[in-house]
Amino acid sequence: MSAASDPFLGEDREWNTEIDFEKQADSAEGDSKKMVLKSNAIANNPIKNFLFLTSILISLLSLLFLVFFYTSSTATENQLSSIQAESLYHPNSLKVYVADLPRSLNYGLLEKYWSSGHPDSRIPSDPDHQIPSSHLPKPTKCPPYPENPLIKQYSAEYWILGDLETPEEMRTGSFAKRVFDVEEADVVFVPFFATLSAEMQLGLGNGAFRKKVGNEDYLRQKEVVDFVRNTDAWKRSGGRDHVFVLTDPVAMWHVRVEIAPAVLLVVDFGGWYKLDLKSSNGSTSDLMMHHTQVSLLKDVIVPYTHLLPRLQLSDNQERHTLLYFKGAKHRHRGGLVREKLWDLLVGEPGIVMEEGFPNATGRKQSIKGMRTSEFCLHPAGDTPTSCRLFDAIQSLCIPVIVSDNIELPFEGMIDYSEFSVFVAISDALTPNWLVTHLRSIPSRQRDEFRRNMAKVQPIFEYESGHPDGVGPIPPDGAVNHIWKKVQQKLPAIKEAIIRNKRKPAGVSIPLRCHCT
Repeated sequence: MSAASDPFLGEDREWNTEIDFEKQADSAEGDSKKMVLKSNAIANNPIKNFLFLTSILISLLSLLFLVFFYTSSTATENQLSSIQAESLYHPNSLKVYVADLPRSLNYGLLEKYWSSGHPDSRIPSDPDHQIPSSHLPKPTKCPPYPENPLIKQYSAEYWILGDLETPEEMRTGSFAKRVFDVEEADVVFVPFFATLSAEMQLGLGNGAFRKKVGNEDYLRQKEVVDFVRNTDAWKRSGGRDHVFVLTDPVAMWHVRVEIAPAVLLVVDFGGWYKLDLKSSNGSTSDLMMHHTQVSLLKDVIVPYTHLLPRLQLSDNQERHTLLYFKGAKHRHRGGLVREKLWDLLVGEPGIVMEEGFPNATGRKQSIKGMRTSEFCLHPAGDTPTSCRLFDAIQSLCIPVIVSDNIELPFEGMIDYSEFSVFVAISDALTPNWLVTHLRSIPSRQRDEFRRNMAKVQPIFEYESGHPDGVGPIPPDGAVNHIWKKVQQKLPAIKEAIIRNKRKPAGVSIPLRCHCT
C-alpha cells in the first residue's frame, strides 16, 4: 500500500515520510543526521512537540522530588541520630559544681609527689622514684598520676576530676554537666585526691598514718573538712549532696564521721565496717557488725583501675591452665580465707598459685598467667574485692569470686553472673569441691562467659587517652557509669535533705546509715 492511499496517515503524512526517509538513510551519515531528522519531525508537529516537552518537565519534577526526599530523609536521619546520641549520653545530665579547694589538695599534691625524692618504702622497686630527674614529668597544669601500682589502682579520683576540668565544648560524651553556680547543681564534687594523700603518707613507712601528730595526710584531711563544712552549700544540705572519691580503703581515715552523710565513691565497704563488741542484749558472746557510715542507698561502688592491658576477644588463644592466682598468701581479717584456699589448691594439677608483688616482673607474670588460664581466682583479701578482679576481666579470664560480702560496681547496669562464677566460702573450703565444680563447666559456657566479658571490658576503663587526664572521656567508660550511678542517688538525697529540715532542734537520729 502506498503512502498516498493509506487512510491512517492523514495529516501526519509528512512526518511519516520523513521518518521513512530516516530509516532508509545511508548508515555512513551517522547518528547526527538521525537526530536532526527527529528534531525536524518533532518541530514540524505541534502535538508531538507538546508531548515531548511535557515528558521532559515531568522527568525534571520527578528528579527534583527524589532529590528533595533523599535530602530530607538524610537530614531527618542525622537529626534522629543526633537526638539518639543526646538521649544516650545526656538524657538528664547530672549537674555538678566543683568545690573551690586549693590546688595543693589535688594537682598540686601530684607536683609534690613527683618532686619527692623518697621512694615508696612498701615495694622493692618504685617505678616513679627511680627515674632520673631529667626524665621526670615536666611541670604542667595537670601532672600525670603515679605509675606505682599500689597507687595507680586507685586512680579514679584523677580521671573523674579530669573529666570535669575538660572544656565544656569538648565534653560531648560526658553524662555530667559542670555548672559554675552552686544553686544550679545537683551535687557538689569535692576535688581532693584523698587516695594519693593517704598513699603518700603510707609510703613514708614512719608509722604515723594512724596518728595525727606528724601526719601530713591528716592535716590535709582536716583542711578539706574545715573548708567544705564552712560553705553555705554544706550547711544547706548537711553535706548529703557532696561527692567524695575515696577509692583507697583508708582514705580520709581520720574524718570519716564528719563526711559520712556525703555520697562516697568507694571500691567496696570493707574498710568502713565498725565492729560492735556487744549484741543488742548486752552479751559479748556475739560479735555484731555495723556500718553506720556507708550504704548502697547513698554511696556508689566504683571499679579499681585495672593494671593489665586489655585482651581483645579476637586475640584470645587456647588456655591450658584451669585456675590461676597471683598475690600475697597472708592477709588479715576477711583475707584469712585466702590462706586456707591456698593450702587446699597449691600443687593441684592444672592450678597455678603464685605469690608475688605487682612490680614489673610480677606484671609480666600476671599477664601471661591470666591470658593462659580458663579461670582466675578472686578470694577476699584485706577487703572483699581487689584490683585483681578487673585485671581478670581485661584478660578474659573468667573470675571465680570467693567473697561472701563483696559489693560490685555498676550492678543493675551489668550482670556479673553472665561472665563470673560465684562460690560460697563454705563450698570453696570443702576439699576438692572447687576444682570439681570448675571442671564441670562445659567449654561452650566458658566461651559464652568470655564473649559476655568482652562486651563489658570498656565499662571498667577509666583512662581517656590524654596523658594529663583532661580531655573527652570514653562515653561508655567507667567515669560516665559513675556519674549515672550518682544520678540514681538524687531522689534519696533530696528526700533526706527535706526530712532533715523538719527535725526539731535538739532531736537526735537513731544510730543507722547516715543517708537518713
